[in-house]
Amino acid sequence: MPDRLVVLYRGNLPPATGLIERLADTVYATEEELPLLLPGADALLAWVTITPAVRESWPDDPQKAPRWVHAAAAGVDSFLFPALVDDPGVTLTNARGVYDRAAAEYVLGLILALAKDFPGTWEHQRRREWRPRPSDTITERTVLVWGTGPVGRAIAGLLRAAGMRVRGAGRSARTEHPDFTTVHGPATLASALAEADYVVLAAPLTKDTRGMVDASVLAAMKPGARLINVGRGALVDEKALIGHLADGRLAGAALDVFNQEPLPVQSPLWDMPGVIVSPHTAGETTGEREALIEVFLDNLTRHSEGRPLRNVVDKRRGYVVDEPHPG
Repeated sequence: MPDRLVVLYRGNLPPATGLIERLADTVYATEEELPLLLPGADALLAWVTITPAVRESWPDDPQKAPRWVHAAAAGVDSFLFPALVDDPGVTLTNARGVYDRAAAEYVLGLILALAKDFPGTWEHQRRREWRPRPSDTITERTVLVWGTGPVGRAIAGLLRAAGMRVRGAGRSARTEHPDFTTVHGPATLASALAEADYVVLAAPLTKDTRGMVDASVLAAMKPGARLINVGRGALVDEKALIGHLADGRLAGAALDVFNQEPLPVQSPLWDMPGVIVSPHTAGETTGEREALIEVFLDNLTRHSEGRPLRNVVDKRRGYVVDEPHPG
């Protein structure tokens, strides 16, 4: 059990705070307070994860840095700074598993919204215009899910159940994959992009994936295809995407994450035809906060008992690779 736990929060305190306090000596810190409160802590629960505060507050003296950092999110890109990554004594864990089904349902909803042009229907309704028109089907359409971790696998299962042909894209090629049938590696990625009606991004943001969807990748996509991003905004060259949408080569995009969040009001993406903008909410559901705290409390108990922690991140790769892992 950590002698001193710091909880980084913004706005309302997370749920079950009383339970955490019974299990550990707990100190709550805003992003502004963190530089004063983090040094000397044994553990950090980062309820806020998309922030430079942890990097900027990390003690220069490794002896004063926490030995365990838990991110209440799946993505841990904000924590992959050298002082944390290079210190073998610091364990980083995340909330892997909490968002899988929610993100999969969100992606299915986005695909249906794009195929059936629900935004257009809602706009006609707002104007009280009666405009019957045909729409696309999704059955037998091909989807390339780029990112084959738990979220990507959940997306694949749900889209396949909806009648779509699902393929994967990842670091290395695989055949006879139980969730994707085929996973394309770099050598066959261009041909997979050329066949996909939808490309869904569900990869973590790492040094290898940052900017992976650049102008060349967008040019390799099938004309009339649509891009969906529920991973991280920095996976995509936004300027190049805007260009491909503007010239009509891509039919549309559904974007839940962006290079800058909130998305600036002057961004062309807000008003582009065929584009759906949502405020980083693909994984947010009722009960999410309770599920996040449950994962942390389980790890807190494991930590106190000297048992392997759940969801230990490979800090070099930037995501969870193998479980369990010594805590």
